[in-house]
Amino acid sequence: MNVDVLKRICELQPRYSPTNTPEMKERGKLIRDALADELHEMLPRISAVVGDSAQDLSVDSSDGIGRKTEAPWVRVHSKSLSPNPREGYYFVIHFRADGTGVFFTVGCGSTVWNGGDLRPVSDKELAQRTGWARSVIEQRWKTVAPFVDRIQIGASAALPRTFEKATVVAKRVDVGDLGRTDLDALVLEACARLGEIYRAQRDLRDVQPAEQVEAEVVVAVNPTRRSSSRQGFGLSGAERKAVELRAMLLATEHLMGMGFVCNDTSSSESFDVLACKGEEKVKVEVKGTTSDSCDAIVMTANEVRLHSLEKGATGLIMVSRIRLRKEDGKPIAEGGQVEALLGWDIGNWQSEPIAYRVSRR
Repeated sequence: MNVDVLKRICELQPRYSPTNTPEMKERGKLIRDALADELHEMLPRISAVVGDSAQDLSVDSSDGIGRKTEAPWVRVHSKSLSPNPREGYYFVIHFRADGTGVFFTVGCGSTVWNGGDLRPVSDKELAQRTGWARSVIEQRWKTVAPFVDRIQIGASAALPRTFEKATVVAKRVDVGDLGRTDLDALVLEACARLGEIYRAQRDLRDVQPAEQVEAEVVVAVNPTRRSSSRQGFGLSGAERKAVELRAMLLATEHLMGMGFVCNDTSSSESFDVLACKGEEKVKVEVKGTTSDSCDAIVMTANEVRLHSLEKGATGLIMVSRIRLRKEDGKPIAEGGQVEALLGWDIGNWQSEPIAYRVSRR
């Protein structure tokens, strides 16, 4: 990357004005043209480290819409997974408001349109988004290094502070160190982290199993409606079957480890496993998912009725974090984290309809 471009932007930062002064015109040209063009030129190398998780990479930049912003940025993103800065994850370069440093970061959308204005996403939701993405990075590299710095843009406006909260990982390079740092390598390392996040998203690791099914139901009921920018990235039928079989295997092994004898009833009953131990019989529902958590599931009306009427004699086993890989073109499911709720009380869970069957009277 051109160190002189970054240094000049840093020099202009303390001369910030919300109006289009000569200094802000120069800064805008450097942000929107020079720096964005450099990242465009790097896209082939960036695509190589991102891998097959996203091959539709693009570059966006902004120094403010109308009024100039204290916090200009340039980002690399997947056009499908992050069609605009309010959605998804991306690599983004931020600048200190006082011009003392540049941040090379992976971040996520931090605002939504509301009533014609940009409004910040809640701190709780941002913490969930960034925490999940950081966990993906840590699972792959066992550390977030070298992106261990806290981002502090130092702007007075509220919007740049939401950028800080929306940062997954960051590496600060002081302006005096720009010439002594391999900036291209830093960009590629950050984009490799972004690629791992995209890969996890394509495996639906950030989507609750109930939300996955709900999206499919929405499309089935109204094929012209896009439920989200992620539409089309769900699991194939073969992948779903591999996940189901993996969940059944782990659930059965778990129950057998507790001393139960297991009978697979998934093809004939409104539950998946009849677990018996002496006189005790437990009707168990098994749910498997690639999601990193499992706090919401989808059940049929018959399944809900069973667990409601036979409360105390039924169970729910959820197997999350199942991972998929291909072998000779076929999906192979591995891993999985088991959570068993025997004597499950469905009344302690909130039930909401996601679709209705509407028939003539």
